[in-house]
Amino acid sequence: MSQKYDRIVVVGGGSAGWMTAAALATGLRGRASIEVVESEEIGIVGVGEATFPSIRQYNQIIGIDEAEFLRATNGTYKLGIRFCDWLEVGKDYFHTFGHFGNLFGSQTLWAQHRRMGLAEPLGTQCVPTVMAMKGRFALPNEQAQFKYAYHFDAVQYAAFLRRLAQQRGVRHTQGRIVDVIRRADGGVAAVQLDDGRRIEGDLFIDCSGFHSLLLGKTLAEPFVDFSHWLPVDGAWACPCERSTEEITPYTMATALEGGWAWRIPLQSRTGHGHVFSSRFIDVDRARDQLLARLDGKPVAEPRLLRFTTGHRQRFWVNNVIAIGLSSGFLEPLESTSIYLIQDGIGRLMTMLTEGRPLDEDARALFNEGSSRRFARIRDFIILHYCLTRRRDSELWRHVSSMALPETLAYRIELWRRYGVLHEYDEEGFDATSWLAIHAGMEHWPERDDPVFAEIPAERALRALLARRDGIAASVERMPLHHQLLGQVLR
Repeated sequence: MSQKYDRIVVVGGGSAGWMTAAALATGLRGRASIEVVESEEIGIVGVGEATFPSIRQYNQIIGIDEAEFLRATNGTYKLGIRFCDWLEVGKDYFHTFGHFGNLFGSQTLWAQHRRMGLAEPLGTQCVPTVMAMKGRFALPNEQAQFKYAYHFDAVQYAAFLRRLAQQRGVRHTQGRIVDVIRRADGGVAAVQLDDGRRIEGDLFIDCSGFHSLLLGKTLAEPFVDFSHWLPVDGAWACPCERSTEEITPYTMATALEGGWAWRIPLQSRTGHGHVFSSRFIDVDRARDQLLARLDGKPVAEPRLLRFTTGHRQRFWVNNVIAIGLSSGFLEPLESTSIYLIQDGIGRLMTMLTEGRPLDEDARALFNEGSSRRFARIRDFIILHYCLTRRRDSELWRHVSSMALPETLAYRIELWRRYGVLHEYDEEGFDATSWLAIHAGMEHWPERDDPVFAEIPAERALRALLARRDGIAASVERMPLHHQLLGQVLR
């Protein structure tokens, strides 16, 4: 590691700050001093309670035991997301972290399922989707291979990682940052606290949340705005008491008049929220709609968050790298906020541990890759909106007719015309995830590949029904989610 980065300062705590600090302490193994400056002025957003399967990889690399993690964070298992009323009111579908597979060599299952005209959803052919539908959960094995994620309390997760990072040598400094001292080359030399302390560093990781204290405010890095495609700009969040013994192993996202509502089950409470666009619904009306949906007694007053979807033009400028909300934000529809934190950490750790020159080319590579990742996830989220049949409110009329990013328009056209699930580099979601949304929104290719008809219809139907029934029988033997969770926690 170059002498230039012997002192690394992480500005901000929360999930982003402490995930970064824990990864640096684990990966660098004492080759640099790491200090987290946690400012009361910055605070913690702390509502990101649903995650993406990559969180398991992060925890494993850091060396976190799953049961210990679940106990410390009020965590539950997540198989995916149930989307209600997105296609039209009264219809729902699942996007889970499983595969549909092939029936006969290259013969895709979805094509034969559609060819047979089966009325049941494609999800009956996917193990974790059936598990989610039945409220059951079992850990993957050789017979049932799939991915899963977690629901957890983000504030408790940050505290858990803080203890771990400090055990591995990370210094924790608390204080309000009142000034940022610049270097002659335009970088950051130090941050100054209100009590006069000056924290110097060679590399600064900006984890200051929406404030973007270093990259946004100090270095004035421009913002790339996605709100013309993703118009939601606010969220009400309100936790409530858990009303039933059962805990659903999935997030619920229900489309509403001016946005959508989330439901996230934890061990002792349920997180509720309403993500909305102030262009299409009044803020107070959005709050009232959230409160009307609560399925338990509120344990706190509703909290309002405001944001703009998009990202900083560059993520790494001079000696400042932004990770987390300080770098950008994509609405939480597919639970990608912590995934994007992890992605930024991974890119940084690769460069620090492989001994690459951290020059202008390295920074450009980091920035280009991060921008593409945001764009790919942006397109995937837009897909949920633009395929709707709803025309019952101004929001849904807008998203169903808006001009799409060229990258997304091309993918949709390839699927619609030829049934091809095109993939770019830096993808956040694989082809199976795109298929789940297309299928759930009943958006199918205009014509089938004639080769699918080479398999006799009777044989294809037998294979589909056998797979469906086999999955159903297997899932029926699994414990309910809350039962399996209780066993793990004990």
